[in-house]
Amino acid sequence: MSTETADPGHGHSPAAWTAVTIMLIAITVGTVAFFLDVQWLVWASAVVLVVGLIVGWALARAGYGVGGAKVSPKVH
Repeated sequence: MSTETADPGHGHSPAAWTAVTIMLIAITVGTVAFFLDVQWLVWASAVVLVVGLIVGWALARAGYGVGGAKVSPKVH
């Protein structure tokens, strides 16, 4: 059994931070809209949630993900 573990990066990248921020805002707005019974805003926030996922994927493919070419590695 090896003691080495591969570090998955834990999402410390511009792609991950951007995706999570967009999705967190969408969930917050959607929750408030649900509470206030504004159906169109609930559905709009659901769309923004999916957009956040797509933006994160696109940024990772563009090199801004963990280990990407456009991200400088952090020294711990």
